[in-house]
Amino acid sequence: MRIRIEDQEFQERIRKTQEMMKQEGLDLLLAYGNEAEPQYVRYYSDYWPSFESAGVLMAAEGEPLLIIGPESGTFAGDVSRIPKIRKLLCFRESSEPEYPGAKLDDFVSVIREAAGGKQLHKMGIAGSCLITQVIYQALTDALPEVGNPELVKADLMVSKIRAHKSPAEIACMREAYRITQLAMKKVVEQIHAGMTENQVKGIAMSVIYEEGGEGEAYPFWILTGKGSNQAISRCRNKVIEPGDLVHIQIGTRYEGYASTMGRPVVIGKANEVQRGLIEAGLAAQRAILETVRAGVNAGAVSDAHYRTLKELGYDGHILYGPCHGTGLMEGEYPWIESNSDYLLEEGMTFCTCVYLGDDERQIGMRIEDGFLVTKDGAESFSDYRREVIEIL
Repeated sequence: MRIRIEDQEFQERIRKTQEMMKQEGLDLLLAYGNEAEPQYVRYYSDYWPSFESAGVLMAAEGEPLLIIGPESGTFAGDVSRIPKIRKLLCFRESSEPEYPGAKLDDFVSVIREAAGGKQLHKMGIAGSCLITQVIYQALTDALPEVGNPELVKADLMVSKIRAHKSPAEIACMREAYRITQLAMKKVVEQIHAGMTENQVKGIAMSVIYEEGGEGEAYPFWILTGKGSNQAISRCRNKVIEPGDLVHIQIGTRYEGYASTMGRPVVIGKANEVQRGLIEAGLAAQRAILETVRAGVNAGAVSDAHYRTLKELGYDGHILYGPCHGTGLMEGEYPWIESNSDYLLEEGMTFCTCVYLGDDERQIGMRIEDGFLVTKDGAESFSDYRREVIEIL
């Protein structure tokens, strides 16, 4: 049987959010998402928009609505865990077709339907950093006709709910990491000088689809040799040369849940510079994982990361870090940073995001694995070859 989130859990998410809305004094919530960042919409509906945008509109009581664009009715009807689906023109694709004659709703009608005739004082948006100007303008234009509620940012409210993963979510994440680890193993077995970065990506992608993944969790990057000191990137189709340090970053999306692994490999014997950089990253990851457990302040995890790299002489190679939350997105709330001051809790999931860049030599790499916070420590989702990997 395929591992997935059951309908009952989606209903429980809505119930839990409605309880939080009452505590926060929110009468209405719009959870917004798009093709690249669907997390707020998929969390409640399991719908992942393609081309168009999407939203989930819910009042503090009653049934939510899934809001889509004009073309996605049959698609959304096939996958959505929310039965009530409404189409709005402003959620159309960015080329802005006009759809003459189409029967569509607008924000006034869907807000009235979701609110069920109740008076509205405050409305929140989750995904406020994603929402387009066109959709935001259509929303604000509608508000005077529905009681002119105050509009507030609600990203943090929803993110705090999402930060604690259920057993079913953890099972989906374990499956995503199982696939990603197989993909990384295949890449390490098959990578060689003369291949392009994109060819290496193809190896990983084939495993992901063969093993049942939805696709990549984010645009992979495989960066070889000079110019690999890029914390975020894409494959450049550069040819791998003997002696290169190759910065490999791959991840599977499974049932909406993202996974990620980062490993550096050396094509041949690692030189002193390459070995030192990799061993420093591995030491920092060990320090992080040895520090993590429920009840520990997140700042202590960051301190362990920084202290280890400083002692090894690599503190000048740190760009950020050392961990970020993970779930429906590869990187999500909460982050662990040098100014973090909160307690880790059981059921939180993070990635060790140990990026080290040598900007003088223009090489870089990342050691990355996901983990679950437990009362006893960190339970890694992946642990393949935490060592200096040489392709000989």
